[in-house]
Amino acid sequence: MTDNSSDNLYISKVDWNSKEQKDRLKKRYLIERIFKGFAIASLLSALVALFVVLASVFITGVSGFKETRITLDINMDERIVGDLSSMSDEELRRHIPSINANQMIINALREKFPNVTSRREIFEMLRLFSVGAQTEIRNSLLNDHNLIGETVTMNLKASSDVDMLIKGKISREIIEGDRKISDQQLQWIDQFIQEGKIIQGFNWSFFTSGDSREPELAGIWSATVGSLLTLLVTFVISFPVGVGSAIYLEEFAPRNRFTDLIEININNLAAVPSIIFGLLGLAIFINIMELPRSAPLVGGLTLALMTLPTIIITARAAIKAVPPSIKEAAIGLGASKMQTVFHQVLPLSMPGIMTGSIIGMAQALGETAPLLMIGMVAFIVDTPSSITEAATVLPVQVFLWADSPERGFLEKTSAAIMVLLLFLIIMNSLAIWLRHRFEKKQ
Repeated sequence: MTDNSSDNLYISKVDWNSKEQKDRLKKRYLIERIFKGFAIASLLSALVALFVVLASVFITGVSGFKETRITLDINMDERIVGDLSSMSDEELRRHIPSINANQMIINALREKFPNVTSRREIFEMLRLFSVGAQTEIRNSLLNDHNLIGETVTMNLKASSDVDMLIKGKISREIIEGDRKISDQQLQWIDQFIQEGKIIQGFNWSFFTSGDSREPELAGIWSATVGSLLTLLVTFVISFPVGVGSAIYLEEFAPRNRFTDLIEININNLAAVPSIIFGLLGLAIFINIMELPRSAPLVGGLTLALMTLPTIIITARAAIKAVPPSIKEAAIGLGASKMQTVFHQVLPLSMPGIMTGSIIGMAQALGETAPLLMIGMVAFIVDTPSSITEAATVLPVQVFLWADSPERGFLEKTSAAIMVLLLFLIIMNSLAIWLRHRFEKKQ
């Protein structure tokens, strides 16, 4: 009582209207304003940096979803195609890919530009078209054999250099020696433009084709399937193991030095650089277990090791957040420890567990370093059909395209980043939606 009364006496003696007290209060408010200003400046700087990065990716990548095509009248010359009437379906599938579609394009160009006679000029004209144009001609014959002997108007895929020129990525003002398109090729392109035979459209092949050494043919389908297979393996392994470990550590494990050591190591593993897990996957899954290199199976196992600490930590936090009164009520009504955990605690903690798991999977989707260490950096064209076939993933595909010298791969890199960001946004939105839905049911 004496101490409190003396404190009250001291407070009562303070003159809060004095100049000294006003100066102190003014200084305190000034410090608060400065701190608040620094906080707002930091937030604005982060937002500006994020906006600049996203704007740069969007501006560069939006043109990657467009393609340029050149309209040309192709004569399906029977002398080039051959007689297909007597061939079986199996013989057709073997014969048509060997058809010299390149010669058909040359013949069509010679007919359109009769003044061009030299081999050099013909080769320059041919470079206006993608090598994929030949495949498009063969596919049209494979779909309709009645085209033989007919002249068909086709919109053939243009080369990457023509595509970059039409999109304004290659300047006409640069001297001829410093650009990939010659003055003569510019004249032919201008003639096509005047005749309305150069068109642009949505690049569907970007989503339906695999990787290619030609920028105009490269797509993300193989990498997307590889990412899905890798994440499937990651989820199947990390989710049950992670949730089971969290339940045991939080509800059943005895409190001793051993479990304390396990908890410390789990927390430490969550901060280990991802490339370390890549080295671990290389040493165990490839060198010791001799699993196939560059396969979604190995990639999924490696990413599962990386995401396990995150899932365990978030799952434990969700389980710990369940009110103790619920556990006590269940046990008081005669439920066993196992029944209490699986019928009461786990359903109530599932929103947090699902949120943490999806965020961990989103982190795994964006990882590149551990997958580079296990060899998923190979050039993969075919789409993998199982978890043991060679594959690549979207982040590695972005890494490979970013390292390519061709100008066309720059916009493909940004376009792939946009698709990857879309997947990450969808996964995080799904986590939020699942959390709200589970909470409403409860």
